Amino acid sequence: MKEQVCWDEYIGLSFPVEGEMEDLREGRKHMGSQMIHHSIFIIISCPVGLLVGTLDVVLDSSARVAPYRILYQAPDSLVYWTIACGCSRKEITEHWEWLEQNLLQTLSIFENENDINTFVRGKIQGIIAEYNKINGIKEDDDTEKFKEAIVKFHKLFGMPEEEKLVNYYSCSYWKGKVPRQGWMYLSINHLCFYSFLMGREAKLVIRWVDITQLEKNATLLFPDMIKVNTRSSEHFFSVFLNISETFKLMEQLANIAMRQLLDNEGFEQDRSLPKLKKKSPKKVSALKRDLDARAKSERYRALFRLPKDEKLDGHTDCTLWTPFNKMHILGQMFVSTNYICFTSKEENLCSLIIPLREVTIVEKADSSSVLPSPLSISTKNRMTFLFANLKDRDFLVQRISDFLQQTTSKIYLEKDISGSCISSDDEVFTRPNSIISASPHKSLSSESDGERQFNLNGNGIPTATQALMTMYRRRSPEEFNPKLAKEFLKEQAWKIHFAEYGQGVCMYRTEKTRDLVLKGIPESMRGELWLLLSGAINEMATHPGYYEDLVEKSMGKYNLATEEIERDLHRSLPEHPAFQNEMGIAALRRVLTAYAFRNPNIGYCQAMNIVTSVLLLYAKEEEAFWLLVALCERMLPDYYNTRVVGALVDQGVFEELARDYVPQLYDCMQDLGVISTISLSWFLTLFLSVMPFESAVVVVDCFFCEGIKVIFQLALAVLDANVDKLLNCKDDGEAMTVLGRYLDSVTNKDSTLPPIPHLHSLLSDDVEPYPEVDIFRLIRSSYEKFGSIRADLIEQMRFKQRLKVIQTLEDTTKRNVVRTIVTETSFTIDELEELYALFKAEHLTSCYWGGNSNAIDRHDPSLPYLEQYRIDFEQFKGMFALLFPWACGTHSDVLAARLFRLLDENGDLLINFREFSNPPAQAGSPRAHCTGLHPGAF
Repeated sequence: MKEQVCWDEYIGLSFPVEGEMEDLREGRKHMGSQMIHHSIFIIISCPVGLLVGTLDVVLDSSARVAPYRILYQAPDSLVYWTIACGCSRKEITEHWEWLEQNLLQTLSIFENENDINTFVRGKIQGIIAEYNKINGIKEDDDTEKFKEAIVKFHKLFGMPEEEKLVNYYSCSYWKGKVPRQGWMYLSINHLCFYSFLMGREAKLVIRWVDITQLEKNATLLFPDMIKVNTRSSEHFFSVFLNISETFKLMEQLANIAMRQLLDNEGFEQDRSLPKLKKKSPKKVSALKRDLDARAKSERYRALFRLPKDEKLDGHTDCTLWTPFNKMHILGQMFVSTNYICFTSKEENLCSLIIPLREVTIVEKADSSSVLPSPLSISTKNRMTFLFANLKDRDFLVQRISDFLQQTTSKIYLEKDISGSCISSDDEVFTRPNSIISASPHKSLSSESDGERQFNLNGNGIPTATQALMTMYRRRSPEEFNPKLAKEFLKEQAWKIHFAEYGQGVCMYRTEKTRDLVLKGIPESMRGELWLLLSGAINEMATHPGYYEDLVEKSMGKYNLATEEIERDLHRSLPEHPAFQNEMGIAALRRVLTAYAFRNPNIGYCQAMNIVTSVLLLYAKEEEAFWLLVALCERMLPDYYNTRVVGALVDQGVFEELARDYVPQLYDCMQDLGVISTISLSWFLTLFLSVMPFESAVVVVDCFFCEGIKVIFQLALAVLDANVDKLLNCKDDGEAMTVLGRYLDSVTNKDSTLPPIPHLHSLLSDDVEPYPEVDIFRLIRSSYEKFGSIRADLIEQMRFKQRLKVIQTLEDTTKRNVVRTIVTETSFTIDELEELYALFKAEHLTSCYWGGNSNAIDRHDPSLPYLEQYRIDFEQFKGMFALLFPWACGTHSDVLAARLFRLLDENGDLLINFREFSNPPAQAGSPRAHCTGLHPGAF
């Protein structure tokens, strides 16, 4: 087999990489060769036939990129080294002249060909290294073949250097009824396709932000096909070598684009990824590695409810000894910067989360035939975890050691800042072959009820250090005795569970844990277990003092969010005594205001007040804040932003699930328009606004344990229980009454709390009471009938709905903007919509290709949509060239600058859409923007 080492076009010189040069023999039939030296010659590519041009694209040859090459060939060898290449005869001649002066004359001093080979290769590589050093170019992990693809991508589609190619795949594009074999290029912002078949060239460029639908389809002829829809067209691709990998990457890039439309943020590559070892095979680009690592970290965080910034370092197969059943469970260990986690291969059998801040000892135990490569990890609460069957134990221990040292350094730094010192309780034990870690530890349940009190006065920031429910728990001495007995049994069941499976963040989490949650968490343990199950305990433990600082900074500050918070404070569980006085209202105000300042992109949204008030009933004020963070930023993503995008997405998911699981009801509900009405109120408040309080908190228990799937299951169970009544409804009002009366009748007979008045707005007094529905029976029914709904299925459906929802919102925004300004300009509605699309596209381009002005200055979400998006002069020049095709002479930049100054009414060197579409009177008719300039404009 022939070998080839070639350099990609890089001022004629670049990095070597091994590969085959199969096209050389065939190419010589169409090339002129001029021998200059017995081992160096020039290959000049001449125009080739249609068949060769077609093969060039299909086989991904680089000949079309570099038609002129200087090759080095050792005598009696089939190895060719491309030491220079160029796009023109003049360019390759300049390279050759340099070689004559600096290289060829030196070759005569060598006595054998091996020395010549070594010298030529070393000389060229040295020149490249020096050039990169002078110009500040860093080596990367991309292969030479991929670098060739980058050059081809930029040239074929006219993309700037800032547009980063992620990967490319061979496939067929169906243009009409004819498939075009070629290459799909996936970059951060574009999906591109190129084909050259029998003299016909086909190009396709689609921006990810324009895609409205992306899905895998299966047909009889092609079992694997990817469909891509935009607002105006649909495209089909097939014959992929690895369709799953391709589609996953397309999904990821489309999600990044949707996030850009939501948050107006460009993509930032992660430069902290470890570089590949020199001997490691370079199979994918550095950017593809980055995106793969992001996807794995995202799944890892979702699986173990970890903070948003946690990055997965790696995972490995292993076994875990579980003392509660005395078995070695097969599963996977995951290691990240701050956590060691484990999940069993068998779903729900066992999972484990070990924060490194809790680790005291990590040591390698002696191997045996029964227990090969064991690893023991001990924590501060005196639990020891034994892993075995680790493939590369030494490397794993070293990685954990590195992360533990970083964790210890952070802890000592925090201690130095706070001026505290390590107590005797924080000492760690040392053993041979062990890794030592020290960190301050405070048990979640270390404070007694007597110590949990309100700190509302004094020099510190006033915050409630006690759950509100502990102050407003009212019990009658007689009638609740049976319920109190049952509550006591629940508490005992949890204590037994803790004794067997461990307590705190490092406990073994099994199916039995979930079963206990589904039976209802005891009132006294609810806040503690919410923190544990949601993962909020980790964020709170790693951010000591954060909430108090936020409260202090936000006190006395006023903005739109604080005004809305003040308006809704007294609407938050007004029937509960805890919020009928200033103490509870003040705590609610502080938590909501602090979060609005933490996350201004969300600020405050209606429904947050209802959820937060319930959190405050069972958790201390700081705990309630971190529970709200977990809810808004991880468990219900985008639910509470200004456009409630997450809730709308899940509304679409719920419609799909209803169609699949209650098909007999789906058409009726669609006709009545009920699903869209009910789902928002149910999902945004986790049923707290539509169920009696004592029943709804059980739903919240299950939600913190199982996530959003519980809400979908419960919603489907409610519809299923009312199928017959809903089918007989004549309008949406009647259907809402049926559902409202049903939900209002859901009771919690185990609750030790006195009934809190909860009358549904649609319930009328003259209708006989609805039969009581037990909340635990309803939850059990939801698992029996709809428990097959998986979290990964929900995420797939969310992606599909997210594209639809965000693009629909974008279209609505565009129509609102056009409707607002159409009376101020002489442009037609269609023309304004086209101008707005062009203006928004140019603004988004600046987000990922950069610009002279700050990205924050170019977008202010607090302004009306007409003025939110702004472009600077460099962006305006690009639009000027598109709108004024006749202005392409030497003075085009001058004309663009004068028009820009004329449109920039407020002189901030930025133009918003109102200024762009409605210029001042001295500019003449607005339509002159596209047809000609007013004589007096300049």
